[in-house]
Amino acid sequence: MESTVDDPWLWLEEVQGARALDWVKAQNARSLGELEADPRYRPIYEDAVAIHTAQDRIPYGTPIAGTVHNFWQDRTSVRGLLRRTSLARYRTPEPEWEVVLDLDALAQAEGENWVYGGRQFRPPDYQRFLIALSRGGGDAVVLREYDMATRRFVEDGFALPEAKQSAVWLDTDRLLVATSHGGGPVNTSGYPRTIRLWRRGTPIESAELVYEAPETDALLFASVSHRPDGRHAFVLRMPDFFHEEILLIRDDGGTVRLPLPEDIQFAGVFAGRLLVTLRKPWTLGAETFPAGAAVSLDIAATIEAGTARGVRLVAAPPARGALQGIATTRDRLLVQQLELVRGRIEQAEPDGDGWRLRRLDLPDLGSVSIVAADDHGGVAMLTYEDFLTPTTLYVVDGDAPPEPIRRLPARIDPEPYTAEQRIARSADGTEVPYFLLRPKQARTPGQTPTILYGYGGFEIPLAPHYVSALQKAWLEHGGAFAIANIRGGGEFGPAWHQAALKANRQRAYKDFYAVAEDLVASGLTSPRRLGIYGGSNGGLLVGVALTQRPELFGAVACAVPLLDMLRYHRLLAGASWIGEYGDPDVPEERAVLERYSPYHNIPDRPLPPVLFETSTMDDRVHPGHARKMAAKLLERGHRVLYYENTEGGHSAAADLLQLAKRDALTVTFFLRTLADG
Repeated sequence: MESTVDDPWLWLEEVQGARALDWVKAQNARSLGELEADPRYRPIYEDAVAIHTAQDRIPYGTPIAGTVHNFWQDRTSVRGLLRRTSLARYRTPEPEWEVVLDLDALAQAEGENWVYGGRQFRPPDYQRFLIALSRGGGDAVVLREYDMATRRFVEDGFALPEAKQSAVWLDTDRLLVATSHGGGPVNTSGYPRTIRLWRRGTPIESAELVYEAPETDALLFASVSHRPDGRHAFVLRMPDFFHEEILLIRDDGGTVRLPLPEDIQFAGVFAGRLLVTLRKPWTLGAETFPAGAAVSLDIAATIEAGTARGVRLVAAPPARGALQGIATTRDRLLVQQLELVRGRIEQAEPDGDGWRLRRLDLPDLGSVSIVAADDHGGVAMLTYEDFLTPTTLYVVDGDAPPEPIRRLPARIDPEPYTAEQRIARSADGTEVPYFLLRPKQARTPGQTPTILYGYGGFEIPLAPHYVSALQKAWLEHGGAFAIANIRGGGEFGPAWHQAALKANRQRAYKDFYAVAEDLVASGLTSPRRLGIYGGSNGGLLVGVALTQRPELFGAVACAVPLLDMLRYHRLLAGASWIGEYGDPDVPEERAVLERYSPYHNIPDRPLPPVLFETSTMDDRVHPGHARKMAAKLLERGHRVLYYENTEGGHSAAADLLQLAKRDALTVTFFLRTLADG
């Protein structure tokens, strides 16, 4: 392992440093000059643009009290439109939309590169919202109050300058804010660590402190449930990503912590009951609720007793799967689950003091997802998709069966291709499933160019989805695409994630290698034709694979990655991920990180060519990770292309055209390295 004392590339961590940006400019010119000159690049890019900006995409909406709100981007509205229509019109094939706010016009008028970051609607009439706008797509946002009736920002309304911050409505004239403005302190990750009550017409400096978290905590949020059956306000304190305290905010502004285990996750409120999911088993008296389950408890009775009361099982996780999330309508819950990495949704209705489950009649060979649900009505919106079946949008209204109201037109002829689920066996004998999307007519054995994609972290599952623009281009050029469901992800519940935490991280990497070896052993491809692709934590995954098993792969695309695992906790939001990776300042945990940190373990042997993709405006994972790794590899004579978008945040794309460019660069790189020759 290389010395970590002297780092000659530390200057590349200066995000806006002149020397660093000159280096980025030179690398961009070299990489774009090579990839964009390839005759295949332009057609791939144009096709990706057509897919990403197509007018016949599904306009996903959020139902609120009979109205459906939508954020829409296309070739003309690059930054996007905020639109609304009635629920009745939304059910029709061509709904008539009312434009509420044109973000392209706003950006032009204000001379800002605004990227939409979400909004919070104000109850009880939902005619105003607090909008988050970022400059270039980063996590830091400006917050401003907007009135849909007047089509204007509210004069002297709530507004906060740019910061990593959040706010929710307590009522029409009060917000619960987590911000560094007005004297609010930040934690070691750069996120706010106070929740304050901010009253309309008063300066943020006078906002009343509700709660202050320790400096070392990962995250802190406020959450308010506005339902017909009552309002509940909470502080959600997260010491790390996988432990949580829930505190009820009383009417007098004080807080009381709910007596719950810390390894839970807040999932909502329904009729005076708190909904949580469990990361570990929870024993109460003679009853034990399993890890991965969803439970409810009586909020008022729990507060009065000082101990959990009225705890009932909502849904247990599937035997070979995981509970993915809960949404609430006025009268029932929707529970989203995965079983063998395939989706299903059940409705949970109150049944006395417990719950009665009913599975919705939806296809079960791909992914079923909850898009949105209305706490003030009976409506929820769901989707079904698989790799070769375009997405269908369903509306569920009360007891009525799911009604398909819109389907994405086919983007690819499915006939020449097949999708299947396979099982690889990891080094310790663990069965690791993966999906494979490939041409039915395979090439000569071992010669199919194949991209293997992975993530394996933060409880995030990789489930089937309809073929993307990137995958379409790759398939149409004769390639195969595999997705690995390795440990560390959320495909099989908390235990699947926890199996690859901290000191056990290498299990995720061995799972990934097992899938790669299975693809080769099956006769589909060979190391020369096998490329790997991942972003963020997945960028770390492929960075480790590059340095540990370079002989197994023919090319690596590494996007917005973590790579310097001995400094990650000192860069931007890195400290908030200590619960996932471990703390480099703790000797025994540092020793584990030292063994696999890609930046410190570059082997003295040939490596496959690498494409790094990142963003100057990524204020979550520092672009210095990719910059430094690329520079070190280039210095040692390895084949490296580096592209840094000057905007785009952690997605490395601020709009649909930039997303299409990222897709085209990636596909072109893999064609040149895996398919040619």
